[in-house]
Amino acid sequence: MAQSINTKVDMVVKGTSFHGMNNYGNIMVGDKGFEYYNGRKVSDYIQIPWEEVDYVIASVLFKGRYIPRFAIQTKRNGTFTFSSKKPKELLRAIHKYIPRERMVHSLSFFDVLKRAFTRKFRK
Repeated sequence: MAQSINTKVDMVVKGTSFHGMNNYGNIMVGDKGFEYYNGRKVSDYIQIPWEEVDYVIASVLFKGRYIPRFAIQTKRNGTFTFSSKKPKELLRAIHKYIPRERMVHSLSFFDVLKRAFTRKFRK
């Protein structure tokens, strides 16, 4: 079993990790970092200290009314994608430790298409 890196827990919520196969478990936000623990397999966990977080990328739909998933991009280990039961509250808890300029919206479907067409015709 993994030892938690947090000394004080701000929020615990059920969530899903999209790292490889979909895994269901608990997401914990605390004073030292972001943690995900699998509900079934104890050895399957993700711990990300706040110093390691580069960006928090949220997929926002319907002008902020629905956030289906969010991703945490780290400085060395890549991007981890998660979803949760209460994404707005979870992102607010993360916002205590990550500044606003490091929390960004992901591109929408139409923005991706527009970027692809402009790059295609620019060449």
